[in-house]
Amino acid sequence: MDQLNLKDKVVLITGGSRGLGRAMAFGFARNGANVAIVSRKMDSCVSTAEEIEQAYQVRAFPFAAHAAEWDSMDNMVEAVYKEFGRVDVLINNAGMSPLYPSLDKVSEELFDKVIGVNLKGPFRLSANIGSRMIEGDGGSIINISSTASVNASPGSEPYGAAKAGLNAITRSFAHALGPKVRVNCIMAGPFLTDISKAWDLDEFTKRAEKTIPMKRGGEPDEIVGAALYLASGMAAYTTGSIIAVDGGAH
Repeated sequence: MDQLNLKDKVVLITGGSRGLGRAMAFGFARNGANVAIVSRKMDSCVSTAEEIEQAYQVRAFPFAAHAAEWDSMDNMVEAVYKEFGRVDVLINNAGMSPLYPSLDKVSEELFDKVIGVNLKGPFRLSANIGSRMIEGDGGSIINISSTASVNASPGSEPYGAAKAGLNAITRSFAHALGPKVRVNCIMAGPFLTDISKAWDLDEFTKRAEKTIPMKRGGEPDEIVGAALYLASGMAAYTTGSIIAVDGGAH
């Protein structure tokens, strides 16, 4: 169990102020890690960081940055390294899947935003921080993908394509950055985060009872165990893996 002890490790989480990112930030802090909370809205980052510091007496560093913009990501990385001196675990969690009325109504702007946040940002962060990890003591990179990457995703085709790309670069980066840096992916199923507020929950529940062995959506805290495992020494021989956390739906 000592291998699960993350005391004084530095964990950077994009999309860390809400949903799965927030749950993981609190989960890592409970296990002794210092956390960098990154999202587009500084006030959300600050409030999340304050809650974590008060609850767990670890350091929590808030920073506002846009995952789809390389310069924004690079500036954020510089700030985090200035604050902590290193990053031990990078979690590429930021994502977006805006609604659209039909495929022919998908604008170039919407398509580029979805690819940018879900794929371009993780590529750049993994390359930037991964190279620093190699020069230092190594580390772990965890990408948060989706079952939409392997299943038909009507109504979210650009998102599914971007997450499929994230699966692909997980394996490629594992080769490129190994053996000092492990790169893995959590392929998440439907979770009941703030995004689910836009769903027809009655319809979702009926569908889940038929298609998901657990017969429900996931609660945000239920992703934390997989993330802690992949970040810890217990996963010392795990890299290039895509682990489904989806109630058995994939």
